[in-house]
Amino acid sequence: MTESEKSDIIEKAWQDDVSFDAIEATMGLSESEVIALMRRELKTSSFKMWRKRVTGRKTKHLKRG
Repeated sequence: MTESEKSDIIEKAWQDDVSFDAIEATMGLSESEVIALMRRELKTSSFKMWRKRVTGRKTKHLKRG
């Protein structure tokens, strides 16, 4: 995966209106793979802030909405 692709995935993951299902459809990464990428690429504090924002958020999980 190129740095550009990683950057694109991280950007989509931070956006509130882009679901994990949409990321999987466009980029081919499951929710758990996105979480692993975010954990690997972000600083620890940024990752924790992101996880707090997306955990349980209906817009990030189409099946829940």
